[in-house]
Amino acid sequence: MRILISYPTDVGIFDIAQSLDRKYHIIFNDESLGIYSSVSEAVDSLIKNETSPLLHSETKELIDTSKLGIASDYTEWDSNY
Repeated sequence: MRILISYPTDVGIFDIAQSLDRKYHIIFNDESLGIYSSVSEAVDSLIKNETSPLLHSETKELIDTSKLGIASDYTEWDSNY
């Protein structure tokens, strides 16, 4: 899997990666939070908190990704191309 873009937040860095089958994954702490057909679909899911449940590593509380201030325009993310 190849990381394409990254976005830092207070809880850690979220990556969008592409697998060999050309699907896109939201990656957080080396785990996939979902599989998508486009980068924009993956980012949309993340900013709407529509991913697999995500627990904070220290507090063990659910993280609401819609409240992390993640840019909805993926061109504002850090590029790793």
